[in-house]
This record gives sequence, structure tokens and C-alpha cells, in this order.
Amino acid sequence: MAKCCLYSLKLHWLYHRIEYGEFFHCKGKRFTDFNEIRWEIEAETCRLTGSNRGISPVPITLKIHSPHVLNMTLVDLPGITKVPVGDQPADIEYQIRDIIMQYICKENCLVLAVTPANTDLANSDALKLAKDVDPQGQRTIGVITKLDLMDKGTEAREILENQLLPLRRGYIGVVNRSQKDIDGKKDIMAALESERNFFLSHPAYKHMADRMGTPYLQRILNQQLTNHIRDELPAFRSHLQSQLLALNKEAEEYRKFSPDDAARRTKTLLQLVQRLAVDFEKLIEGSGDKVDTVNLSGGARINKIFHERFPNELIQVESDERKLRQEINYAIRNIHGVRAAVVPYPAPDLWDFK
Repeated sequence: MAKCCLYSLKLHWLYHRIEYGEFFHCKGKRFTDFNEIRWEIEAETCRLTGSNRGISPVPITLKIHSPHVLNMTLVDLPGITKVPVGDQPADIEYQIRDIIMQYICKENCLVLAVTPANTDLANSDALKLAKDVDPQGQRTIGVITKLDLMDKGTEAREILENQLLPLRRGYIGVVNRSQKDIDGKKDIMAALESERNFFLSHPAYKHMADRMGTPYLQRILNQQLTNHIRDELPAFRSHLQSQLLALNKEAEEYRKFSPDDAARRTKTLLQLVQRLAVDFEKLIEGSGDKVDTVNLSGGARINKIFHERFPNELIQVESDERKLRQEINYAIRNIHGVRAAVVPYPAPDLWDFK
């Protein structure tokens, strides 16, 4: 079972022939051996998630500089885990879902909904989540893997031809290296050649072989990402301009600032109080910019107290039931004041506290 960790891959095209990678957690160190990159990813994953299949919201970011890549950023999100194992929390499914939503909700990103060909497409978690945030399919691309592992006599032609569950941007099939290929150190170029031969030789896919495979997915992804950014650019520019105007207006007010201006001091104090209220609300809701990965804090701590400590404290409280009924009776009467209730409450003596 894979560990629940995020992997952010930033691809940067270089004119030079030298290829190298850089990790954000290893500042200044260049990796020219891609086996070392794989070992570093495994070591950092263990450091973040532990040795017993933990979960971490902190991404491992790798930047690859190469003449064989296109400029883009890919984020490999964890799959949905239904049953927790090892050190995984009981609500791991919801935690992973929240992590995924933080990324795919962004309007300026494309969603690659990856689904194995040997599973039921209608039950795909990836397609379900993608549809939740992109119901019109404007930025969702379906990717079908493990086409070479389908049962004999079955194929995914109907899916790849976008007939079964249509997507606006369609589906692209890929054949990745198996674990045996990875253990046997099969290089990427040989794997790409095997993938190409698979589509060219398969009777169900050979007529669409030029629209299948990892290289085609790479080109389509770069092209569609460029088009998507171009479409979103006017709204983004307008948003930046409105922010610039607001900042210029605020800067102009500071130029005219007078320390003795009581109205200005009052306005500044109100602004600080409002910012504090917003930050406090974010802390309670768990939607702040910073996430504490060491201790429970804010709303999560309050939630734990109410659901774990508070019920136990209530059980330990010793109370006089007769006195409690009398207090409730007086409270109900005092709430109504001179007004009589339209529907009279039953007497507290008739209540069942079990």
C-alpha cells in the first residue's frame, strides 16, 4: 500500500544537454543520477510519513531541468484510502479528500483523473472528485492506465473513444512500467518504446495509436494548459488591476497620515480588530494559510475537547436530579417572561433523563 504523501514535480526546459534535479528540502544540491533522486524521494517520504504508512500534507517538491521536458508543474495527489492501516488516522479518507480538494479546486489548474483500465470506470474516485469541482468538464482530462493488464478478451476501446462516460477533453491511454520493469531497471526510453509498440500492435487500439501514450499526453497537457491559462488570463489581469488600485488608494492614505489624527487612529484600530477576527475565524475553521503539523490547534483542538473530554466530564458530574428539574422549570418560565407559551411544555417531573 502506498504512503499518503504529496509529490510536486516542476519541469523546466533547458537548452543544455545536462539533466539534473533539485529538491526544495535540499537547497543548493543538484542530483544528476536519477536513481539517487528516487532514493531521496523514498527517504523523504519515510521522514514525513513515518515507517508505518502515515499521512503528511507537506509536499515533496522536485524540480527537473532537462531539454526533454516541457515547462509545467505536476502534483501527484494520493489516492483515496477507505480503511486506515498502521499509523493512519481513523478519518484518513476525509483528510485525503481535503488535501486533494485544496489543489483541484483551483481554477487555473487541469485535473488528470487517473483510472486503471481493469476497474469499473463508473466507480472511479478520481472522476467523481473531478466532477465535483469541474461539473462542466472544462479542465478535466481522463487518463486510463494498466491497459496491458486487462483480462483476456476485454479492452477499453469504448472508454478511449469517449463513448462510455464522455469527457469534454476526452481520455488518453498510457502503459507504464510494471514493478518488474522497475526492479529490472528498465529505462524510460525502452518503456516508451514498449508502450508505443503495444498501441500499434493491439487490434482495439492501433487505429488510435497516434492519440495514445505518454508522449502524446505530455504534448496535449502542455497545449491544453497553455490554452487554459490564456483563457483565464483576462480575468486574472482584471483581478490584479483591482488589487493594484486598492493598494494605491491605501498607499495614498498613508502618505497623508497624521499621528495626531484621532479618526485615523480609530480606523486603524478597527482594521486591526477586523483582521484579528478574520484570522481567528480561519484558525477555528482550519482554513488558515499555515497548518500545524505538530500539535492540534484551533478548531481541531476544540472539536477534540467537545467530542472526547466533554462527554467523559459530563458522566463524572454528580447532580441532584430533583434540583436539576426545578432549575429547568424556573429557566423555562423566566425565558417566557409575561408571555405564555402557545403550546405548554410538559412539567419537568414528566421528563425522562435517560
